[in-house]
Amino acid sequence: MRLLVVEDDKGLNRQLVKALSQAGYAVDSALDGEEGQFLGETEPYDAVILDLGLPKIDGVKVLESWREAGRIMPVLVLTARDAWSDKVKSFDAGADD
Repeated sequence: MRLLVVEDDKGLNRQLVKALSQAGYAVDSALDGEEGQFLGETEPYDAVILDLGLPKIDGVKVLESWREAGRIMPVLVLTARDAWSDKVKSFDAGADD
């Protein structure tokens, strides 16, 4: 199973990649929305862990772009945002959880 982690916090990104790799997954990672969007559009991923508060391109916009392009991989949103409206926006954009 191939996963993509898009998280701008370098320490958290590294921890997620390490834990998922040790669990037997093939993991790619990106530290900003621009790189994450590109990878999600050009590589076949079985699932994505996506932060909302990303530099360059916001995570919700990345997700909207993927869905508009017909990318259907499951997307799990990981965020420190606690506003309920942010969570609704991510589901409206096509997040799976």
